[in-house]
Amino acid sequence: MQLSLPSQNVHLTYCTNIHAGESWDEVRTSLDETIPALRKKLELLDDQAFGIGLRLSAQAADSLINPASLQEFKAQLARLGAYVFTINAFPYGPFHGVRVKEQVYLPDWRDAERLRYTRQCAYILAELLPDEMEGSISTVPGAYKSETQVAGAQGQILEQLVAAVAMLAQLEQDTGKCIALALEPEPCCFLETMAETTAFFCGQLWAADTIARLADLCDSSETRATRLMRRHLGVCYDICHAAVEFEDPVSAMQTLTELGIRIPKIQLSCALRLPVMHVDMLDELRRFDDGIYLHQVVVQNQHGLQRYTDLPAALTAYQAGLADGEWRVHCHVPIFWDSDGPLGSTRADLHATLQALRRQGFSSHLEVETYTWDVLPPHLKSESKAHAIARELSFIMKELLT
Repeated sequence: MQLSLPSQNVHLTYCTNIHAGESWDEVRTSLDETIPALRKKLELLDDQAFGIGLRLSAQAADSLINPASLQEFKAQLARLGAYVFTINAFPYGPFHGVRVKEQVYLPDWRDAERLRYTRQCAYILAELLPDEMEGSISTVPGAYKSETQVAGAQGQILEQLVAAVAMLAQLEQDTGKCIALALEPEPCCFLETMAETTAFFCGQLWAADTIARLADLCDSSETRATRLMRRHLGVCYDICHAAVEFEDPVSAMQTLTELGIRIPKIQLSCALRLPVMHVDMLDELRRFDDGIYLHQVVVQNQHGLQRYTDLPAALTAYQAGLADGEWRVHCHVPIFWDSDGPLGSTRADLHATLQALRRQGFSSHLEVETYTWDVLPPHLKSESKAHAIARELSFIMKELLT
């Protein structure tokens, strides 16, 4: 949906990775089942188009890129009164019902298959984007951090990303559609903190030899290559991920903007927050250990920040007397939920972000992302999925427009 804010016009959506389904037929079916219900619950007028944040697995992208499939989907979008302006190309493979965890980053940006998959998503988005509208594609932040410690890994990531920028620049030249790739920093990944992210952009992506490589691929001057790098590659800023890292999202996005690092998309999400960890919370936290997703934990105490790659490791550390303090857990919980009890969410960070968005144009693409719906404890999902999505979108609209 397009919203008019004091700072700019923005497009608001939810990410369809909340729906199970890896094949294109499953994705289409989920849209037919959900979008009409959302339009009704949100009381959209007939002429109000509903924006979609489309998650495509590699399997679905392989099917949708077929011209006949694209034409069928365009007809479906017209029937639903909807449009696609952003694609989530982070999870390449299965994302529901099986163990995902650290496999979600594979193939990562060391692998040419990640580039091929991203290219397909970009060509699909260029076909679907309305005229005069820019598109965004969110993707893995390089790789899982342990994988980037392998010799040559960072050089491989850099090479593949330069090739991605060259591809997007050529795509814009061929189609007139500008699409930006957005690296999504996440705990325990190559790009985890704001310091790591800005250092990578300013120190490596924008380095003279990298720009020279891009200029060669694009057969252009280095001045133009610099513009292309900044135009087609940026950051997908996920509020949940930032909150887990105890980073102030507003200050972080101000830093990105001041440095000239583009923010093609902001993901509106909340993490679990436990102000003071204590033994009575062990069983409550275990309810969020679903065995499917990676739930990184960052603990803040007198020793600084302590990081754990998954919730079970953090729980074990606490029982060994090593993780006292405030806990932030990478588990996307409904953004309308918070609690006055000992376990709540980082909704205050989201609220601060939304208030800043009213005044500052950090990004025109806003996407609610609560993909964990199917595995949340029962007390957090007592309503239908469609009703919960509508509540989340209504919550955002109220915060932004009133």
